[in-house]
Amino acid sequence: MVWTLGLLLLGSIVHATESSLACPDWPTCFGTLMPEMEGGVFWEHLHRLVAGGLVLIFVAATYLTYGLEANRPWVRNSAFAGIALLVVQSVLGGVTVLMRLPDIVSTTHLALAFAFLALAVVLYTVTVPGWGERPSGSGTALRRMRPLAGAAALLTFAQSVLGAAVRHMDAGLACPDVPRCLGQVVPPLVTDEVAVHFSHRVVAILLALAVMTLAVHAMRALGPSVARRLAMAAAGVVLVQVALGVLSVTTALAVPAVSLHTLGAALLLAILVALTTLTYEAEVPAVANRVAPALQPTTEDGR
Repeated sequence: MVWTLGLLLLGSIVHATESSLACPDWPTCFGTLMPEMEGGVFWEHLHRLVAGGLVLIFVAATYLTYGLEANRPWVRNSAFAGIALLVVQSVLGGVTVLMRLPDIVSTTHLALAFAFLALAVVLYTVTVPGWGERPSGSGTALRRMRPLAGAAALLTFAQSVLGAAVRHMDAGLACPDVPRCLGQVVPPLVTDEVAVHFSHRVVAILLALAVMTLAVHAMRALGPSVARRLAMAAAGVVLVQVALGVLSVTTALAVPAVSLHTLGAALLLAILVALTTLTYEAEVPAVANRVAPALQPTTEDGR
């Protein structure tokens, strides 16, 4: 999960530094797997290496949990789906380069990256020790939070996809002023760039309201628990995200501001997906032993 967050940050740096085509070929870079790591090549090829590392790490994790999750086939199936998603991501990354950064492919590439992050967070949350045995906070209160937490997570994903479109359509400065856009509260949506940028701002307001409402509800309904801390963390991250969005515009898309803005979106999605997953914990029967039956010791009569 942490590796995925780092990869998303690197991807943002690659685009912000205009290094996306620093390696014009794929899967090699200038015909080799070890090019000179200078300038834009450093960021682009590092991004590829870290992506390859993520595939290896996730495959290894899937292998290690295969026997341990014999009682929960959906976990194993989800892990295999994650591997398939990473393969598609790798191919899309290559297509993005070979087709010279088409907007739709680049946006889809980032959207699938966020989808994989969400899947990885779910798998991490349900495989930590004690899952299903020690529900976080009040089970009833958590269940009541599920619709709002789930809606906030979905809204974050939608906002992230919109952000990807803003980035790859070069619409980051389509509204060069803040808080207005082209000097108006609601600008004339005369171009696709202005429309997608303004939509990103509107959804940001809705998302901030949803997350703050979720945090207030958690403070009132939950006692000290992981779920409550996650809700508070989401509120803090969304406030930082708003500030980073403003900073991205006022600094004319400075690399640190834009890159941290993408990282913040990924972190917010991870927190909200984890929180939504926790709302199901109280309904999961305790799993005392996840070791596959074939690995369990048998008695002398073979039972």
